[in-house]
Amino acid sequence: MTAQAPTQRLGPEDGLARVFELAQQLRVDSVRASTSAGSGHPTSSLSAADLMAVLMTRHLRYDWDDPGNPANDHLVFSKGHASPLLYAMFRAAGVVGEDELVDTYRRFGARLQGHPTPVLPWVDVATGSLGQGIAYAVGIALAGRDLEAQPYRVWTLCGDSEMAEGSVWEAVDKAGRHRLANFTAVVDVNRLGQCGPTELGWDIAAYARRVEAFDCRAITVDGHDLEAVDRALTTASDGQAPTVVVARTVKGQGVTEVADHEGWHGKPLPPELAERAVAELGGVRNLLARGPRPPAGTRVQRQPAGPVELPRYEVGEAVATRSAFGKALAALGARPDVVVLDAEVGNSTHTEDFKKACPERYVQTYIAEQQMIATAVGMAARGYRTYAATFAAFLTRAHDFIRMAAVSQATVALCGSHCGVEIGADGPSQMGLEDLAMMRAVHGSTVLYPADATSATALTAAMADLPGISYLRTTRGAYPVLYAPDETFPVGGSKTPRRSDRDTVTLVGAGVTLHECLAAADRLADEGIRARVVDLYSVKPLDGETLARSARETGALVVAEDHHPEGGIGEAVQSALTAQRLAPALTHLAVTVLPGSGTTAELLDEAGISRAHITRAARELVQR
Repeated sequence: MTAQAPTQRLGPEDGLARVFELAQQLRVDSVRASTSAGSGHPTSSLSAADLMAVLMTRHLRYDWDDPGNPANDHLVFSKGHASPLLYAMFRAAGVVGEDELVDTYRRFGARLQGHPTPVLPWVDVATGSLGQGIAYAVGIALAGRDLEAQPYRVWTLCGDSEMAEGSVWEAVDKAGRHRLANFTAVVDVNRLGQCGPTELGWDIAAYARRVEAFDCRAITVDGHDLEAVDRALTTASDGQAPTVVVARTVKGQGVTEVADHEGWHGKPLPPELAERAVAELGGVRNLLARGPRPPAGTRVQRQPAGPVELPRYEVGEAVATRSAFGKALAALGARPDVVVLDAEVGNSTHTEDFKKACPERYVQTYIAEQQMIATAVGMAARGYRTYAATFAAFLTRAHDFIRMAAVSQATVALCGSHCGVEIGADGPSQMGLEDLAMMRAVHGSTVLYPADATSATALTAAMADLPGISYLRTTRGAYPVLYAPDETFPVGGSKTPRRSDRDTVTLVGAGVTLHECLAAADRLADEGIRARVVDLYSVKPLDGETLARSARETGALVVAEDHHPEGGIGEAVQSALTAQRLAPALTHLAVTVLPGSGTTAELLDEAGISRAHITRAARELVQR
């Protein structure tokens, strides 16, 4: 649907009386769109309309005809439920038509979805899970200043309810820590949340104190005083400090029947009330709002990638896959688009190897896993290939950010180390036993679990070119290299390191359990039982063809994994076989106990996934 250009032009040279007319237009269009859709958040949009009218006419430096202009400012709606306001701004900019706004908002197949997504070229990241947009904005601001050297500013609109989210304060902390003077958050303090008053109500001084505690500049303002808002945004643009503008507003501002009334969150105005509201707001307008042009930025000309010389390992050499991951990252530093993020565990995950090679593209987020993922997504939105790593257990804290990254259609590579009971004495708080299920459930994800240094190296390199969210699971301990340096590991494939025409059982493992399966195959051979061994290094997508062939040829499978039984490798294998209408005899060994501390061997055995348990399970299947 083509945009219909509004008829009256409004620009930075116009007075604030005209800007107020734009604010009223944004309110009217927010009401019309949500009432037509029968759903939405008009009152949350009405409160911030004055703030956004001033921003888009006087401070947002944006070429609406060229969303890809590298010097364009960025606007992230952290309060993504105020999408009627954002889409009304797009109509005011002349890039969305009135028919599209009023007739397609929240409709099936339309691009004006209930919360913003990058299906729209003016949207960098998907928002709507509160407390995330501000975190992405920090990542974009870091990319602009430290990676792209571009003059753009990053603006984000927050709601007061989301200021109770810890991720908001991780973001504010990092903005202060990095002195991101190109970052401004505007907090719409309208006092009312979904179920009643917010935690701090209209106590904007309390918000300001919290902001300043994180070394950011706080400016308090009446969010409906256009002159005061203009002054605040002018100060925020001075390049001196990261800034949070705390604006006192009224939810439902401009519509007497709903203004500052509880019970209207997330509810469109009924048609008759909407008609009265539009009349009270002055009726439908057709203002074309174009603010200041972006400065004369230059498109980033990255240095051409140098040769990526991946490390090579000899068969039998003992190497931890986490170590191989770090060395592969360092080699990938030859690509100028690769950026690595750490959550203060780089000496364990081995991302510090990349830091030594490319310190200018290494980002330390400290123990703030949500912000680490958000920064990775923000930088990915600017075209970088981001890798983020921490312990597998700690990635679960950031799962909502990973989920939303998939909604953003972001390309991010994640690594979770120290997974499973294999880690030993650290105990259960450090053992990632849920991560495979978590990552398999992410839309469009790729899940990889190498068993040796050669496969870990190849898969780390492959992730640099995979679309969407990819996840590499690495192991703490050092294990023998199984594959020669030139072996290939296509995503979606598998390896069969043991195979014969007389196999009567197939042992399926990945990571540490592959080594246990190989040891079990040796024990079974001593008993005269031929066992095939499959290395399921690609957990998603899965090599269903090899599994089906093994099921047909051997008739029995033992799947062993260092993970809870729910959602892991065993369920993936059974789903793949069921899809091909195969039902071989199958035993699934997984961690069902609550582990404690101990040696690796003790814990593998207690969990029932050691070579002894695999041998026993295979023997019983064959005898059965």
